[in-house]
Amino acid sequence: MSSTNSNSDTGFLSRVKSTAQSLTSTRRPWRDFLDLSSFNLPISLSDATTRISQNLTHFRVNYTIILLSILFLSLIYHPVSLIVFLLTLVAWFFFYFGREEPLTVFGFVVDDRAVAAALFVVTVIALVLTHVWANVLVSVGVGVGLVILHAGLRSTDDLVMDDQESPYAVLLDDVDGGVYEGF
Repeated sequence: MSSTNSNSDTGFLSRVKSTAQSLTSTRRPWRDFLDLSSFNLPISLSDATTRISQNLTHFRVNYTIILLSILFLSLIYHPVSLIVFLLTLVAWFFFYFGREEPLTVFGFVVDDRAVAAALFVVTVIALVLTHVWANVLVSVGVGVGLVILHAGLRSTDDLVMDDQESPYAVLLDDVDGGVYEGF
């Protein structure tokens, strides 16, 4: 019986290690995320929305870590809420950060953004039910404000151009210097 427990412990630890490695591989380097030379004001509202869209896609794991960290810090003096948050963090770990293949529910592939949104809603509802709704509201507001501010001010010129997760990846497919047919 101890060998069964040892195997399940090893399997769990292996899964945690795999999840941690997956998290570090999808997270963009913090030095790229915080590169001060890539911050400037957008030239128009259109430029700002394009930056926000591209940066939210490119740095989504970094932004998620920032939002969850701000939420965690707001709960330091609320131990019950902190325990609930840590339980939801386990769900984040396995359903968002630790997956290597897409999540499928009833045969349908669920987009990463939908998984993140669902987990975010579950986290907020769980914390509101522990009567820290004011802390949750303020920390989410501060976190979202910081994320939008960063995404709007960070230039996208230095981002990897072959980022196929970008919403503009279709536009980047033909940017190999070739001549378009018909011209």
